[in-house]
Amino acid sequence: MGVGGWLLERLWRLPPATTRVARVERDIPVPADDGTLLLTDVFVPEGGERAPTLLQRTPYGRRTLGELSAMIYTRRGFRVVVQSCRGTFGSGGTFRPQFHERADGLATLRWLEAQPWFDGRLAMTGPSYLGYAQWALASEAGPSLRAICPHITMSNLPEHWYRGGSFSLDDAIGWTAMVETQERGATPLLSGLAMLAMRRRVRRSLDHLPLETLDERVLGRRVPFWRDFVTHTEPRSAFWEPANHSARVADVRIPVTMVTGWHDIFLPVQLADYSRLVAAGNPPRLVIGPWTHVAPAGMGAQARETLAALRAHLLGDAAARPAAPVRVFVQGAKEWRDLASWPPPGHSPQRWHLHADARLATEAPAAGVPRRYRYDPADPTPIAGGSLLSGGGGPKPQRHTEARRDVLLYTSEPVARDVNVIGPVEAEICVSSSSAHFDVFVRLCVVDAKGRSTNVCDGLERVAPDRWPAGVDGLHRVRVALWPTAQRFRAGERIRIQVSSGAHPRYARNLGSGEPLGTGITLRASEQAVHHEPGRESVVWLPVVRPVR
Repeated sequence: MGVGGWLLERLWRLPPATTRVARVERDIPVPADDGTLLLTDVFVPEGGERAPTLLQRTPYGRRTLGELSAMIYTRRGFRVVVQSCRGTFGSGGTFRPQFHERADGLATLRWLEAQPWFDGRLAMTGPSYLGYAQWALASEAGPSLRAICPHITMSNLPEHWYRGGSFSLDDAIGWTAMVETQERGATPLLSGLAMLAMRRRVRRSLDHLPLETLDERVLGRRVPFWRDFVTHTEPRSAFWEPANHSARVADVRIPVTMVTGWHDIFLPVQLADYSRLVAAGNPPRLVIGPWTHVAPAGMGAQARETLAALRAHLLGDAAARPAAPVRVFVQGAKEWRDLASWPPPGHSPQRWHLHADARLATEAPAAGVPRRYRYDPADPTPIAGGSLLSGGGGPKPQRHTEARRDVLLYTSEPVARDVNVIGPVEAEICVSSSSAHFDVFVRLCVVDAKGRSTNVCDGLERVAPDRWPAGVDGLHRVRVALWPTAQRFRAGERIRIQVSSGAHPRYARNLGSGEPLGTGITLRASEQAVHHEPGRESVVWLPVVRPVR
């Protein structure tokens, strides 16, 4: 495995290896139902001819990180099967994200079950798209599949692309460019250089319009699945139905282990899958840490939790089962807390009101005039930190964003004692606008004793005539679901809410013209007014729980 792999195992605090890799069988062609050949590598542990099997289906390649991951599990006694998804790294066909994973995964499962070395014990693991591939087949896999470990992922990827009625621009174009670039370069070094050049082109191109041709701007060619993203913008449409496996989550009856992060791009949709499992009577193991999507510490937690699940559900090691079903990291307190369920029992949504004098307080406003700002898509409100697939995510200073005139701030007095906010966060912003098309972005921040503001969580909703329409009073009452969180506001710190109409490039800027996402080019500025009067209140609900011990 090499020194690098050994150091990574130490860094991730993995249990000691129990064996070594005896051999690797490479480029095995596994037939899909339509005859397409899916290239597959099999890693065999020494002395483990009848070892239980771990399957990983990935669009990111069977070498480098794919091989390193396989080595980690093989060295702990599991036969690991790593398969390149259709249209990637030598597998036949065309990569069309999300549409082939169910059929191809079930065909691979049938192939596994026919192998003379397969002993009937199978699990799956992997993060992000690898987790999505697990959900695609889990409900129909049959008795061989004993457990799945879908980390930082979800059963319904379209729900993420169009969250809040907007479009996850930075995530979508960054991922598209990565997938389309990752196989360039004859060596890892050349491939890495190609990826760096691609990322620079993405950063320079995020203001390009129309979005439909952003693929040509970044990659110099049309990418069919990018055109799908910017053309079929309704996640519940018939077009996306084959890619939505959320309705099958409740049919999964095997143990499920989930690891995610407070700043992961998929957190809300992953927790929706968690809730579906709980409602169906199959509560999963859930771990939420202070991580972004690509945080190395999160990857280590994924490996540790996967190994524990494999020992418990493939090897029958009862001692490997976790003591608590849910474990979360409380930011601000910098400590872990075990919970019986998510959201935590005993959490109470506490109503905080936005006031005309820029205060945030638990008492309702007695009166007040609206606060106004102008949003200009030619100079869109930027985002600093948060749930970004690209670099720069997580908690970040908000000084530059909060200095802008198109961002309203509402700040509490210093809290007298610790306030523990653990659970789902929601806001309702009462707003009027000069435009029928605008966004409402709400961000929760913590302000320390020195006045430094740092983001905690956020959410965005797109307003249009058919989405959050105005009432008879001309006001839009926009309900915004922020990312869930676990945050301790320590005594002396203040709670802050940002309200604006953009978070560029996390979300595609609202052009203000109502034109289609893919072809829109007309930019129209708008004037927003946030209301705070009785009967026209703007509020945020914070899930406050008893002090963490």
